[in-house]
Amino acid sequence: MKSAVPPQRLRARYSACPAAPILCFLLVLPCGLRAQSAGTSGTPLTAVQNYRIGRDLEAGGRSAEAEQYYNEAVRICLDEVARSEAGRDTYTAITWALQRQKKYAEVISWAEQGLGLFADEYRILETMGEAYFYLNDYDRSLNCMQRYTNAVPRGERTSVAYFFIAEIFRLRRQYYHADIAYTTALRLDPGVPLWWYRLATVQEALGDYAVAAESFGRALRLNPDYAEASAGLARVRERLNQGPAVR
Repeated sequence: MKSAVPPQRLRARYSACPAAPILCFLLVLPCGLRAQSAGTSGTPLTAVQNYRIGRDLEAGGRSAEAEQYYNEAVRICLDEVARSEAGRDTYTAITWALQRQKKYAEVISWAEQGLGLFADEYRILETMGEAYFYLNDYDRSLNCMQRYTNAVPRGERTSVAYFFIAEIFRLRRQYYHADIAYTTALRLDPGVPLWWYRLATVQEALGDYAVAAESFGRALRLNPDYAEASAGLARVRERLNQGPAVR
């Protein structure tokens, strides 16, 4: 797949002042962010570090500030590519940052370039699988995620990869497969309310109401204000109280 946006145009987008890109970026940052951008030791932050700060800011509800860090991560990566100094982290960071910015076609383009150079860089592979998912290309997404989980069964994103696998099976109404994949994701990371809720919905669809009630309950223990889980729990409890259907 060809890049949707040529690198030259991307560099222009993320660097308003080519002669002094770091200075220009710092000038537009709020004071608090400007101080962080150089790191505690005065050393400029890497693309990966900028991405991670942006991710943490976004998780804290500070999306506008996070966007500046994502932009800086992309700018650093584009500069490394232009200077023929791009490495594994370059392609990993640019796909991560663009993914957060929901630029999925660009994620796939850069992921393909990165994997062409570093075929075993599974961080890029998993990110590409997520991008394909959000573009509704479930076949390619499933292929990426299955390759990732096979290659890195205990990787940092393995639980997430299984969640996306489960989502694809759920959307295809392959509920038994979805049940297995959600359960695997939760075995690796049991602290995500959404995943327990999704597992409960496929268990409900399979008619396993008692098990679904347990899963809805787990979602509610993690998030007592989870309205959908509360409604699901009430629904399956009603089915359990009705008893088995009489033919």
